[in-house]
Amino acid sequence: MRTETTVRAVLAATAVAVALVVSGCSSADQAPRVTGDGKGGRSAPQDDAAVRKAWVDCMHQQGQTGVQQDKDGNITVPAAGTDSGSAGDYEPAAKICDAKVPGIHQVTLKNHERFVEMARAFVACARKNGYPDLPDPDPKNGILEIPRASFDMAKWDAVQPACGKLPMPGYHIGE
Repeated sequence: MRTETTVRAVLAATAVAVALVVSGCSSADQAPRVTGDGKGGRSAPQDDAAVRKAWVDCMHQQGQTGVQQDKDGNITVPAAGTDSGSAGDYEPAAKICDAKVPGIHQVTLKNHERFVEMARAFVACARKNGYPDLPDPDPKNGILEIPRASFDMAKWDAVQPACGKLPMPGYHIGE
């Protein structure tokens, strides 16, 4: 009799433990809360431009001085191989700044569609003004992935006067 009661108690305790573990795992899948995330509390919502500025300032502190924020709040990152901070140091600097300014992820996701549309507008302008084979931007992030073999610096420079008034998308010239 005592053994049956002990087995039931162990099974019940195991079921409760499994339920607690499962519910704990599901809450871990949610994005971390940041100040001003609008989910209650006393803090005011974060200003997107202020979040971007804090991230750009952090990148400058990490030596990535080519990362800039324009008057509209858009962040521009120089292409690999420019003199504005070592391209090899960009990723480690970005990881540091992403941790210091966690709101940058929410700002980036919130503005994702706008960045993709701006990149598409730039590509359409470039194609119309002498760079017809410029690839489409990545629909996930708006970044142009240009194969090195097909990158044409003369065409790139030629479209800048006509398309330079548009926000410059991020781009990477591949191997």
